[in-house]
Amino acid sequence: MAVSTTTTLDDLISPMVAEALFVASETTIMRGLVKNYTMPMNSGKVLQVPIYPTKLADVLTEATDISTPETLSTTKADLTVQEAGMLITVTDFARDTSESNVIQDVGRILGEALAKRVDRSLTALFSGFSTSVGNDGTDLTIATLQSAATKLKAAGVPGPYYGIFNPEATHAMKATLTNSFVDPNAGILQNEAMREGYVGRIAGIDIFETSNVNEDSATATSGAVFSRDALGLAMMKDIAIEQQRDASLRATELVGTMTFAAGELHDSYGVEVKSSNSGF
Repeated sequence: MAVSTTTTLDDLISPMVAEALFVASETTIMRGLVKNYTMPMNSGKVLQVPIYPTKLADVLTEATDISTPETLSTTKADLTVQEAGMLITVTDFARDTSESNVIQDVGRILGEALAKRVDRSLTALFSGFSTSVGNDGTDLTIATLQSAATKLKAAGVPGPYYGIFNPEATHAMKATLTNSFVDPNAGILQNEAMREGYVGRIAGIDIFETSNVNEDSATATSGAVFSRDALGLAMMKDIAIEQQRDASLRATELVGTMTFAAGELHDSYGVEVKSSNSGF
């Protein structure tokens, strides 16, 4: 009796891993705009990030000692690890009769699904920023963006600033603008997906749009303007693909998983921007 083994199924697994990693890299926008950490295996479930305060130096008098030492008191942000995954079962009949490469198609689905989970885990943090501008159900305007940038600058937040919005939120604003945006091949662009999602620079903010910004309601959505250190993403295990043969079903179970942590690092480094999601 012939037996299917990992050796005989090697051609089934290898191309899928390459496709899944490629698609995830191209699809994720948020991953390149936040602080990234690598979390080693077997290092616990929580990554602790120490945060140092901003200090202002004293004005000194000539020939006078600095008599009072400055005390540094750190705070911390905790990023808790979570798993994301998806199972797809591919039958032998589907694999053998498909005119396309069904294995690469499955890899694309797994990669896109996991990449979207990372993006949505990060954009879901926008509503957690203590500072907000704009109003639910009101069109996004340049004045609103300027208000967000002003709040960050007034708080001494270092740039560059990024703005992430649902395409339905940016539509009305783009309709009122002339074609005066900067070259979309700016240095902050990490991959083609970010290039495709890039709108332009407005009020010193690099604006991106993505459907991975969730809608709060039928008429409202929450985007954000933030500095890179506002949010953090820690990867413990990037996309991994495994297979398990189900002989009686005449199929192979394909499982894509990843282990990561997403969280807010510095609350004052981000501003929630409320707006309408029906601006067209």
